[in-house]
Formats: sequence, C-alpha cells, structure tokens
Amino acid sequence: MRQLILQLLLFTCFTTLMQAQTNSERIVSASGTISEILCELGLEKNLVGVDVTSTYPESLQKVPKIGHNRNISAEGVLALRPTIFVGIRHQLSPALEQQLKVAGIKTLLYEQEYSLQGTQKLIRQVATDFNLSAQGNLLAERVGKEVAALKKPTTRKKVLFIYARGAGSLMVAGKNTSVAQAIEMAGGENAANDFTDFKPLTAESLLQANPDVILLFTSGLQSLGGINGLLQVQGIAQTNAGRNRKIVEMDGQLLTGFSPRLGKALQELADKIR
Repeated sequence: MRQLILQLLLFTCFTTLMQAQTNSERIVSASGTISEILCELGLEKNLVGVDVTSTYPESLQKVPKIGHNRNISAEGVLALRPTIFVGIRHQLSPALEQQLKVAGIKTLLYEQEYSLQGTQKLIRQVATDFNLSAQGNLLAERVGKEVAALKKPTTRKKVLFIYARGAGSLMVAGKNTSVAQAIEMAGGENAANDFTDFKPLTAESLLQANPDVILLFTSGLQSLGGINGLLQVQGIAQTNAGRNRKIVEMDGQLLTGFSPRLGKALQELADKIR
C-alpha cells in the first residue's frame, strides 16, 4: 500500500512539474490549424507569435504575426524569443527548420492528413507533445461526435472550388486537395477529379466540369467583385452553377483547416451546397 501511495505521489508531482513547464513555454505557431488546437487545449496565453492563417479564435488577431507559413524568416521568429516552434512540415522550408534548431529552438513539425482520423491524430499528437494527453483525447472525441452528427444533402451536387486572387489568378482544385476532401465529406462531388492538386482555370475545363455549385473562399470572391464579378469570367455563366447563380463562399481557414472546427466546417458546407 505504501509503495502504491508513493507511486501515485511521484506521478502527481511529475504531472504537476510537466504542466508547470508547459505553462511557461513561449510558443510560435506557423499553422492556423495547430494554433486552433493549442487554444482549445488552453495554451492561447502561451502563443507569442502566429502566422497569417491563424485567424481563429478572433483574439489571435492581437498576437504578433510572422507572415505566411510559406515565407517565414528565421529572424522574425527568433525576435519573439520562443522556446517552441510548431507547424505543418510540408508547409515550411527545410532551411527554416534547420535555422531554428541551430538557434536552440525546440521545433515540432507535424504531418497533416485531410480526414477525420487525420484531424484526431494531429490533435492527439499536439496534446501529447504539450503534456495534455487527456485533454487531447477529449477534444478528438468531441470532433468525432460532431462529424458523426453531420446532416448531408439528400442529392449529391457537383461542386467546383475556384481559388481566386483577382480575375487574373484563378485556379481549380483537383483530387488530393484539402478542399476536395471537404467537399466529399460534406456530401458533395468534387467536379474536377481528372487531375491532382491545382491547375489554372480555363473556359474549356469549366464547361467540361459543368458544376452545379461553385465554391470560393470569401476573400477570393471579394477579390473578383462578388458574384457579379465572377459571372464575368469566361465560361462561368454557361455552367449550371452560373445559370442558377449557385455561388457559395466560406472562410478559408474554416473550410480547409481540418481543425477542431471540422464538424462546423462540414455542416456549413453541406448546408450551402444543397
């Protein structure tokens, strides 16, 4: 009995010590998804810098920005005196990782899979690395329940996602993209499944895909001048979506982040593409 009590006391002391260490960390996040996870785990106060995709919760707008995760400089990160740097591996340059490690910054880079299981795995990995495994398990389970409760459309619509940065820069999402996976999970059909990744939008590809719904980021639709501006793009008005003005928009990080808000994102998308 004494040995059991001693073991419990030692475990409690160890856990308390690890949590105290976690609470003193200065974290820089180069991923909106990981930033959301950290906030859900109660570590928002430890974030001393975030990238521009870290838009939720709104309070992160007050945290110093380190730029877009594709173009982060080591100098900008180091200026914030972090003890830990976190991000998604494929979004960051190997040179940045090496520079941070040489500077003595603990660097945690994760793989991201665009699925419910991938989201749950990422949540648990981040939570474990910050000594918050129990909280991570609860959060992952919550996300699973929210996705399981998803109410999908009764008919399967063809949805084409267009990435826009003004009329001169339009790209279409093919297979193996986060947005294509979100469309499928929400009960739609990605309208461009004959290629992978992204490719430039053409009038020919639009007519071939002939989507029932056209989906854009809110910022992308704004860059085109709204729905009327999009309808001026060659080929758009001739699609089923264009003729019916079935153009929908969503916040970019919500739609493609595969974050703890995955259930909310999929339900919003399902509702909009009905």
